[in-house]
Amino acid sequence: MSFVNLKQLAGELGLSSSTVSRAMRDSYEISTATRERVKAVAQQLNYQPNPYAGSLRNNVTKTIGVILPQLDNHFFSLAINGIEEVAQQNGYHVLIYLTHDSGEQEKAVSKYLTSGRVDGILLALASGTRSVGHLEKLKLMGVPIVQFDRVSDALQTATVTTDDYTSSYQATEHLIKAGCRTIAHLMVSESLSIGSRRLHGYQAALHDHQIPYDTGLVLNGRGTNEDNLGHITQLLQQRPDIDGIFASVERLALSSYQACQRMGLSIPDAIKIIGFSNMETASLLAPSLTTITQPAYAIGKEAARILFQAIIKHKPVLPTQSLELKSELIARASTARKG
Repeated sequence: MSFVNLKQLAGELGLSSSTVSRAMRDSYEISTATRERVKAVAQQLNYQPNPYAGSLRNNVTKTIGVILPQLDNHFFSLAINGIEEVAQQNGYHVLIYLTHDSGEQEKAVSKYLTSGRVDGILLALASGTRSVGHLEKLKLMGVPIVQFDRVSDALQTATVTTDDYTSSYQATEHLIKAGCRTIAHLMVSESLSIGSRRLHGYQAALHDHQIPYDTGLVLNGRGTNEDNLGHITQLLQQRPDIDGIFASVERLALSSYQACQRMGLSIPDAIKIIGFSNMETASLLAPSLTTITQPAYAIGKEAARILFQAIIKHKPVLPTQSLELKSELIARASTARKG
């Protein structure tokens, strides 16, 4: 769907932009007949007022929006700290909107933000998001958007991510070198960048170590924690040969611990586990969890820095501003070899 701006609408009506603007605001200076005509043509041509242009003429909101899929993930908690540091340095407030990993909720939040409540948006996509049309609409209205962690290449804007492919290759290879040969991969969503890149890293490591890729060992963990616990337990029951688990997100690693406990499987003797996680308590689990730890604070800080460059300089956010930061593999007891 295409939109017309104020200048295009004024040209179609044969009126000045200021006259059309006042008519749309029901100004008493404009006759009732003209106001009705302007609004009728505006609706016909799908005119969308740009609240951000008005903000620049008058005053800005001094607020940015952060759209997150969840908060019960230590990665996002740390990323918010980085975002808030940069926001405070620029005299801005931060509003956080949760999508609960729902694509529909993400659309609803995006629609809400079209009314000019924020000067820019930082976004980590929901696992339920299948298209980015709702975000494209915000971009068309002049809202600067920076994606971080969970991103879509279809939305032509800057992204700040970690080295998902390389880290996943290293995680899988770590399990292989620890003696694992039947490694399950628990992914969050193949439609998300982190899902596809981490899956490809897993596949590449298997290939380079002459281990056949088995689709039956890949489990999609988009459900609730209870759902995921049930699915992982079922997978382990169906495939007793599984000796390693690579969880692509934190909550799936924790569900794997619960599933092993439910089935009486000893970690790391019967099965070894590694997962992407920024939990400070990873070393306190029994056994301590081997993790791929992302630079979450730095990711949030860099994403905010790029966004504020666009806001302050009134310039668009470009894909060429994208950054990829390195994660770190921290080996602990959950992948230790016997003896």
